[in-house]
Amino acid sequence: MAMTSEQPPAAAARPSRGLVLTVAAVLVVLLAVVATAVLWPDDKEPAAAPPPPPSPTATPTPTPTPTPTPTRPQPPYAFFPVGACFDHPQLSPVITKAEERPCTGDHDGEVIADLKLPDNLAGELPIALAMHDGCKEAEAAARARQTDGRTYYGRQFGPALVNYQQGWRDYTCTLTASNKQGGPKLSGQLRP
Repeated sequence: MAMTSEQPPAAAARPSRGLVLTVAAVLVVLLAVVATAVLWPDDKEPAAAPPPPPSPTATPTPTPTPTPTPTRPQPPYAFFPVGACFDHPQLSPVITKAEERPCTGDHDGEVIADLKLPDNLAGELPIALAMHDGCKEAEAAARARQTDGRTYYGRQFGPALVNYQQGWRDYTCTLTASNKQGGPKLSGQLRP
């Protein structure tokens, strides 16, 4: 048996064009998701510490007394309640942070769901993908209720990795009338 050092033809050594195009397309999509998660402004404020856990009480009070419900602090990133309307710097060039707006006037979008991220996500990309996947159902349902023939775009607001590592898990699903700065705005509330 003779050993040869023949090289395979150049075409056999190269991956197929279809494989190269598929890999390139997947990379472009992943880069777009990462860019959206990383570049989406987060109010440019320093990260706040996570809310303190509730402290347990050793003994109950002898008489029931009404106590106010504790409110959780506002997350250190854009986060609004369901039904709130807003403008965002990626869509409105005249502002520098996300701002709640009246739904009766022109605005960039409306919140359709507030959800929580799972634990143990390790990086910006997994966080962005989890928010994107988590909002799909709410976005599809909200789009289906709009009968005006317009195109609506899903957007997610949530924690950057540093906020996530501090314990913040809340994120917001929204619909907007545009996917670029200076595009069309909503002029009223979405159909519920």
